[in-house]
Amino acid sequence: MQYISREGLEELKAEIKQHLKTRQEIAKSLEEAKGQGDLSENAEYAEAKENQAFNEGRIMELEQMIKNAVVISKTRKDDKVSVGAVVKAKSGNETFHFHIVGSEEADPAKGKISNESPLGKALLGRKAGEIVEAETPRGKVKYKIVGIE
Repeated sequence: MQYISREGLEELKAEIKQHLKTRQEIAKSLEEAKGQGDLSENAEYAEAKENQAFNEGRIMELEQMIKNAVVISKTRKDDKVSVGAVVKAKSGNETFHFHIVGSEEADPAKGKISNESPLGKALLGRKAGEIVEAETPRGKVKYKIVGIE
C-alpha cells in the first residue's frame, strides 16, 4: 500500500505515459541498430538495449506503484495527524509546516515528509498541543504540534 495525493497519482500516470512513448522510440532505435550489421560489436545496439531495460524496469515500477496507490483525501475527518495532513509545529523559536505524504512524494526541502520517516511516524495519530520527539539529521528534536490542517 502506497499513500499518494491525487496530484501525485496524476504525475505517476504522466510519467508512465512518457515512458510508453519512449518505449516506441527505443524499439525504433533497436531496429536501426540491427540494420548496422554484427550486433556483438554494435555500440548503438548495446546502448539501445540498455535504455530499453531501464525504461521497461521503470514502467513496471510505475505500474506497481499505481496499482498499490491509496489516494489520500484532502478532507479532514478528525483532529489527529494522518497522511495528507499539514502539521504546524514549533521547535524552540522556529515554526515548521510539515505536509505528511507517502514516501514516493516526500520532498523535505518543500516541507513534504514521508509518513514512514522518523518524524512522520512520530506525528501520526497525535493531536494539537502534544509534543513529539523524532530523530533527525540534527539529532533528537522535540516539536510541539500547534495545528493540524
